[in-house]
Amino acid sequence: MPIRTTRSYALPLACFVLFGWTLAGAQMKPNRQREDPQNRPPAPATPGADYSGMYSFLRDGEFVQVTVEDQGRVTGFVSRFGDSESDRGVFLDHFFKSGKLQGNQLAFTTETVHGLSFEFRGSVERGEGKSRGDEAYYVLKGTLVENATDEAKKTSSRSREVALKSFPQDMAPPRK
Repeated sequence: MPIRTTRSYALPLACFVLFGWTLAGAQMKPNRQREDPQNRPPAPATPGADYSGMYSFLRDGEFVQVTVEDQGRVTGFVSRFGDSESDRGVFLDHFFKSGKLQGNQLAFTTETVHGLSFEFRGSVERGEGKSRGDEAYYVLKGTLVENATDEAKKTSSRSREVALKSFPQDMAPPRK
């Protein structure tokens, strides 16, 4: 009987040891896809997805979050300090109502928050940053229109040329 018991454990034990060796060997081999002599991150699957990230806005501490999705659809928001009596110094988030990227041409319109909305029309250009880990690797250059509606429902618009610089991005490869 002891022989039969030993045999019934021998096969599962051999499979377990073989699996362990295979797993250990796979972890010790470098992933050939990630090897790049210039240490560049892999190209994104969605065209323009590398434009995704945070960009400066009008004042220090304010920013625009841009996310490029499939077929050039752009989502995101503008996070800014409130200006009116009721919201002075409070962060207000204006989510994108619509957004589109065609090539490097970017356009977005935000929802209205506390009587204010924004429209941007311009392009994404390479900035002075040397790597994605530097500020201004990309710059959103174009026209920003600020639409304001007062209590009497009177609407006014103010247009200005802007250059919104990308924030530095973490260069570490994503963990899986």
